[in-house]
Amino acid sequence: MADETPAGTVPASGPAIPPALNGAAGYQVRRLHQAYLALWAREVDPTLTGPQFAVLTAVQAAPGRDQRSMATAVALDTSTMADVARRLESRGLLVRHTAAADGRRKLLHLTEAGERALRAARDRLTLLDERLFAPYGAERRTELIGLLTSLADRWEGLAQDSAP
Repeated sequence: MADETPAGTVPASGPAIPPALNGAAGYQVRRLHQAYLALWAREVDPTLTGPQFAVLTAVQAAPGRDQRSMATAVALDTSTMADVARRLESRGLLVRHTAAADGRRKLLHLTEAGERALRAARDRLTLLDERLFAPYGAERRTELIGLLTSLADRWEGLAQDSAP
């Protein structure tokens, strides 16, 4: 009997992936995420995380916005955002100023070191993206990003709808 395992579903070591997992969206998303994290650490920055990069990018785009609104912009909950902002501040990449009108609000600004780190990471990320999408033409790449965005929007909406 011929092996019916689809090409690319046998890990480098170990047994074939069960067919039930091959058809499971969550399993494939986790595989993508794990591979992306490994590539990010190796090719973009071993210390700057994806969420930290997202925060720096959002702060650069809208300097002086408050931490809570930035959390929403980068899809982080407020406690995770506070932790990410503290870590970036401790590394000298970000400064948090207390808002004059409301002492509970923290306004975010990049430092010069933050600008440099973001620029360097963005350059390496561009190279990584080119490598990741090399097998696909520009039109297909746009389509894939659109599909990923649509999935993320849909799944986030479902998660919010089912929240207690």
